[in-house]
Amino acid sequence: MRIDKYLWCVRLQKTRSKATKFIEAGNVKINGEEIKKASKEIKIDQNISIRFQPIWRTWEVLDIPKSRVGAKLVPGLIREITLEEDLAVLEEVQRQNRENRLKGMVGRPTKKNRRDLNDFWGD
Repeated sequence: MRIDKYLWCVRLQKTRSKATKFIEAGNVKINGEEIKKASKEIKIDQNISIRFQPIWRTWEVLDIPKSRVGAKLVPGLIREITLEEDLAVLEEVQRQNRENRLKGMVGRPTKKNRRDLNDFWGD
């Protein structure tokens, strides 16, 4: 099965087109080898690594589905083998992001904020 279809079938990506873009951006590895083509075939007992900032999460392929499966059936198809230390790092980053959001630190200014900044800087 193609890797883009597999990521979609086991619900690691929402759509096949998003899975394809994700793969072409270099965010997926099979058995440690970075792939750039969504047409790469995936087989049972291979490891899939996916980039989740700031770590690589890894799953072992247990079975290949015929089509997209329900969320309850996914554990029979893949098993996560990511190291606990990496998951702890990911959890810490997510916690910090959540705290920053609560403090009002946002990335992109609203239209009003932008106008206020322009008034302040005299633009």
